[in-house]
Amino acid sequence: MMYRNLFLATLALMAIAACSPESTSDSNTTLSLQWEIVASPAQGTDETHSMLTITNNTADTLGATGWSIYFNTGVARVADVDTTVAGIELVNGDFFRFYPRGEWQPLAPGATVAINVMSRRLRNFTDIPKGFYLVSDDHPAGVSLPLAVAPFAQADSLEMVLATQVYEQNADIADLPLAQLPPVLPTPLSYAYTADAFTLTAADVTINADTAFADEAAYLKDELAMVLTQTPKLVDEPVGASIVLHQREGIHPEGYRLLVDANGVAIEATTPAGAFYGIQSLKGLLPSSAWAEKKASITLQGVTITDGPRFAHRAVMLDVARNFQTKEQVMKVLDLLALHKVNVMHFHFSEDEAWRLEILGLPELTEVGARRGHTLDDAEWLMPSYGSGPDVASATGSGFYSRADYIELLRYATKRHIRVIPEIETPGHARAAIKSMDARYRAFIAKGDTAAATQYLLRDLDDQSEYRSIQNWDDNIINVALPSSYAFLEKVVDELIAMHKEAGAPLQTIHFGGDEVPDGVWEKSPAVHQLMASAAGVAHVDDLWHHFFGRINDMLQSRGLYLSGWEEIGMKKAVVDGRRKMVVEPRFANENFHTDVWNNLGDNVDLAYRLANAGYQVVLTNVTNFYIDLAYNSSFYEPGQYWGGYVDVEKPFRFAPYDYYRSLATQASGEQLTDQGRANIVGLQAPLWSEIITSPKRMEYLLLPKLYGLAERAWAASPAWATEPDDGKADELYAADWSVFLNTVAKRELPRASHYAGGFAYRIPTAGVVEQSGKLHANVQLPGFAIRYTVDGSEPTEQSMRYTEPLAAEGTVAFRVFDGEGRGGRTVYWK
Repeated sequence: MMYRNLFLATLALMAIAACSPESTSDSNTTLSLQWEIVASPAQGTDETHSMLTITNNTADTLGATGWSIYFNTGVARVADVDTTVAGIELVNGDFFRFYPRGEWQPLAPGATVAINVMSRRLRNFTDIPKGFYLVSDDHPAGVSLPLAVAPFAQADSLEMVLATQVYEQNADIADLPLAQLPPVLPTPLSYAYTADAFTLTAADVTINADTAFADEAAYLKDELAMVLTQTPKLVDEPVGASIVLHQREGIHPEGYRLLVDANGVAIEATTPAGAFYGIQSLKGLLPSSAWAEKKASITLQGVTITDGPRFAHRAVMLDVARNFQTKEQVMKVLDLLALHKVNVMHFHFSEDEAWRLEILGLPELTEVGARRGHTLDDAEWLMPSYGSGPDVASATGSGFYSRADYIELLRYATKRHIRVIPEIETPGHARAAIKSMDARYRAFIAKGDTAAATQYLLRDLDDQSEYRSIQNWDDNIINVALPSSYAFLEKVVDELIAMHKEAGAPLQTIHFGGDEVPDGVWEKSPAVHQLMASAAGVAHVDDLWHHFFGRINDMLQSRGLYLSGWEEIGMKKAVVDGRRKMVVEPRFANENFHTDVWNNLGDNVDLAYRLANAGYQVVLTNVTNFYIDLAYNSSFYEPGQYWGGYVDVEKPFRFAPYDYYRSLATQASGEQLTDQGRANIVGLQAPLWSEIITSPKRMEYLLLPKLYGLAERAWAASPAWATEPDDGKADELYAADWSVFLNTVAKRELPRASHYAGGFAYRIPTAGVVEQSGKLHANVQLPGFAIRYTVDGSEPTEQSMRYTEPLAAEGTVAFRVFDGEGRGGRTVYWK
């Protein structure tokens, strides 16, 4: 049980550490909490039964009135047996209040009380309610409460079952020598190793580039300065053994040719982007240890590479709205994306829970919308979400990018040939913007300036519509009938255009969201009814969708931009077989809408292909394969969401863009791609949503090694197994490619990631374990990673015995995987 106690102690420490100095109290001077999962699911339900125990560590009695405990979670309620003692009520979103009721008995100093709580199913530890804090007459601003999580025996009993499944998944992975692996990842179109070698010597290496590639040469100089003891020189003419960047016509716009021989390194490309990707491959040829310590010389094996991308749009979406990441962390991720030839960062900076970008002339967006802390009216800042707590100084709840920060990020990305697509979430997921403009309204009304107050207002003040978004908000939808809503969006768009222009960063499109607008919205809005009475083609609230995105499209086109959004921008509500559902909207099909299609669940399994066939430009963003914020597997101890399934490193790798039905774990089929539809698939995207990402470490854990699968599928040529009609042969081809990919990840990419750009806290896999004939057999997904074990129930360390042969299945045997840096993953206990 040691590993459980260690894990849970870590959780408790995390809860305490997350509290700021202003709001944290010593557990001996406030209340302390314990959360214990009693049963999940509780008998006869699909809910989780938990026990919340409150201990009074103060010198004062906790009375029956005058206090509440606030926290964030999914839907929760006090169990029927305790409803006369306490209650839980939804405030808004994931924000709840726990409060005493009539039969609450005063809690004396040192006393405890246990309350039964029922909630939606808690499937892993990140589901456990978080961000608890006390608000009372003595603590009106809120004081954070430490939370301990009790051991969950039911979860432990499932770990061995999962370990056996992992063992079976790993069984056919071959351990391959480096000579059988591609030289870089993603896999080039063609390559050949040679007997030559070239040594980069710090004192002698020079870089010569044609004029068109001057910026790329300067970038290469800076990159090599990170691994060599002396900075290379840029020269006008090649000098001896050197690196040369030549412009050559006729190569794919993002393609390149690379040659390493005894004379040096030559990279040929037609465009700066192609030269840049040649440089990334050159960096990939350096030993993985090159970034650990600067060296006087580095030897490269001779190789020839001819390369170019499969898709022009290779994207990762970063959600910095729900939980904030610093400018420096975003830059670190940009370095990683560039190394693996990802060329789009979809920047999700606005959400219900925060607005993260300074917009000149609208200071409320960051003064109010970028801060979270204790509030019930959102007047000065937004209420806590995702456990951000009562303190507005919370590092993940509060924070934004100044105009200067964003311009710096844009320049950093542009230097790395990464396009930044900013997303303004509309009309849903817009609560932060709405509340910010409400604050602006109040400020100007107080000055008697009604015109300024209503200039950018995003809601109809007389709207009595009732709704709940899928995230439980009842006030997060922009009213699309108001002229002020369009004035606001035009203002933000023009400021974005200005920032991209000042940064010298390309801006071809702005993403306008469009997802998850609930039923009931706008139905009782006088402004909407006035619009319906006067505007042609708006006879029903459902027609507002076409009206809104038609206006947004016109606005963007007038500025030389095209519209991007989630799939709903190309859909509408209709009655099909007696029920309302979303169907493809044909009226926008030829407007160059770029749709990020995530929903391939249930009846929507073929939605991406239906939209592409109808004429929409489609970025495949399938939840089942590319939502890399989803947990790696079903373990209770794996962080991540799971509503769309589980996504490990294999899910992106096994994705077949033009026949993704073959990529699904279950048999599925639907509309097939037409030739036109195939031409409308513009690329792939992996979103990293941040509901549970409360630190850079967790962000990197979920990002790597999953990112490698996205990079491979978006850049590398179509693999033979994806089009092989014979299932048996396809399986054989896939198994071979899968082994090559995992060996490349394990022996080249992750060792590099340990130090590259400061080092990444990637996920180390758990060991696969199976018991056969009284012996325990163990294996690992990543060849070359070590499995270490103990037989006394303690957690293995780097000094523990290395697993080399089956062990006797006696007592408690603990298995833990370690990388080459001595960093261990989660321990698997077999007993």
